[in-house]
Amino acid sequence: MRCGMYRRDVALVLMVVLVAVLSGAHARDLAMDPDDMVPVELATIGVDRAGGTPLVLLREPESGDVVPIRIGLAEARAILMAQQDVPVPRPQTHDLIDNVFDGLDATLERVLVDDLADGIYYGMLELSVAGRGEPVLVDSRPSDALALAVRSGARILVSPEILQAGQDLEYEGIEDDQVVTALGITVVEATDDLRDALDIGDQAGVIVSGVRGHAAHVGLREGSLIIAVNDETPETPMAFLDLVRETPSGERARIRYLDQGEEQEIEVPTDVPDRRRDEGITL
Repeated sequence: MRCGMYRRDVALVLMVVLVAVLSGAHARDLAMDPDDMVPVELATIGVDRAGGTPLVLLREPESGDVVPIRIGLAEARAILMAQQDVPVPRPQTHDLIDNVFDGLDATLERVLVDDLADGIYYGMLELSVAGRGEPVLVDSRPSDALALAVRSGARILVSPEILQAGQDLEYEGIEDDQVVTALGITVVEATDDLRDALDIGDQAGVIVSGVRGHAAHVGLREGSLIIAVNDETPETPMAFLDLVRETPSGERARIRYLDQGEEQEIEVPTDVPDRRRDEGITL
């Protein structure tokens, strides 16, 4: 019974995606111009301190704020799995949609979280489709759109009003397997097992599990141990995020790390990395 319901859900998703991409139709108009929206970086999944419900935490570089948005449990899991690059034997729903885009020669360029009304968030997928001069907009729940953005590297733009509305929510990190992305650097806790596997000693810090953008181009690699951000030691992934947030406006974050036993230091801009510009980045 549950398997049949899943297949019907997947079929419905595929039908909606196919109709939207091929026809270019969407159910509503954007609430605001994307040029007036704010680029953010999806940092991690947290929980609401009051009720324990899942939140996606978005880093806004201009102000240094980390803003939470409520999402569903399934979408929270999908985001965490994508951040952790967890292999699955068969594609999950968001992986499937991503594969559909590839099959249709469509690229998810931007996720637009454009409106909040009566406690409900609204979003759009902006797709470029081969042979079409104009982008295609597809109405989407922001939680689903954000789960797709983690997989595709699409840019995320959020309404300033939504960022303002989320500032009153109190959040905390999840207890187990916290993974955080900031400055294009994804970090995890330096557990004893990881230290043994990577032959890292007992120096405090967090381990790089993924890296893109400027940080990758200046030499940071997976498996490195970040031992300082602006001369302060991040002992947990959430502490890493907090230290990045505290980087003064207009300055670069100074990252000190160990790579194969050698200490290195790089400076990384705090703006949102654009994965699609990585190959042509100017240092």
